[in-house]
Amino acid sequence: MAETEIKKTVKRERRAPPLPRSRPNRPAPPAPGPHASLRFLRLAPRKVRLVADTIRGMPVGAALADLKFRPQSAAKPLAKLLRSAVANAEGKGGRVDVDALVVKTLTVDQGPKMRRFMPRAMGRAFKIEKKTSHVYVELGTAGR
Repeated sequence: MAETEIKKTVKRERRAPPLPRSRPNRPAPPAPGPHASLRFLRLAPRKVRLVADTIRGMPVGAALADLKFRPQSAAKPLAKLLRSAVANAEGKGGRVDVDALVVKTLTVDQGPKMRRFMPRAMGRAFKIEKKTSHVYVELGTAGR
């Protein structure tokens, strides 16, 4: 009779998951001041940026006066957004000197594109992209 060897299964020890990598000591980003955002604005970001570049860094009163007399169609929604940010500053901060507020940051990013098709000659179709914009404004005081 031949002796049969019994294979022993070795239990493997489970390893602990690796520790997360430590991040370098960076200061926490500053808390945003009064801000407002406008999403899915049905204007191309390129056209909105033309107006946004003119009011960035201006005092709020001067920026609203400038937007009131601009012929571009992006001026009206940007003025409404700026008034919303001022209302947010008054509501959250309590006593805020509105005359001291300045447009600190104003970013215009591209939103999703709506794709439409236009019939063309000989049964072809051309793609038309109707672009949208996401606008974010943050206010700060003139001293900071």
